[in-house]
Amino acid sequence: MFAAQTIDMSDKAAFHRELATQLKALLDGERDPIANAANTAALIFQMMPDLNWAGFYFMQSDDELVLGPFQGKPACVRIAVGRGVCGTAIDLGTSMVIKDVHDFPGHIACDPDSRSELVVLLMDGDDAAFGVIDLDSPVPGRFDKVDQAGIEALASIYVAACDWEE
Repeated sequence: MFAAQTIDMSDKAAFHRELATQLKALLDGERDPIANAANTAALIFQMMPDLNWAGFYFMQSDDELVLGPFQGKPACVRIAVGRGVCGTAIDLGTSMVIKDVHDFPGHIACDPDSRSELVVLLMDGDDAAFGVIDLDSPVPGRFDKVDQAGIEALASIYVAACDWEE
């Protein structure tokens, strides 16, 4: 049985490397994308400080993301590509670090307590995004480029662990 181990936060890059190691162990041997998304969201939410939401949105069509497994308060179910931070990340084809969501034009306020956001793309073998990992924090400026790189590594681990043929 997997049990998350406390990770020292004094070195953020080392924290993310250890979180990646724990995610690989957690997903080892499981190929189901939904089960793995649920456990990935739970691990991130449990281990990263100052989060109020961690989860997935998946492309439902060419112009819409739909809510996947998450931890936190109930969330917006559907997000149009080009709207909010998640939809804009898909539209631009890039991860996004938002220091203060109140300064982001078109921010979708699913939780009014959220102040900063990190959205990382889930990429398929053709380098096309099929979804995102979305992290929210009540702390302005919570996320930085080190967090972005760390969560991008987790996204790669998640994608590699899943069987996308079913």
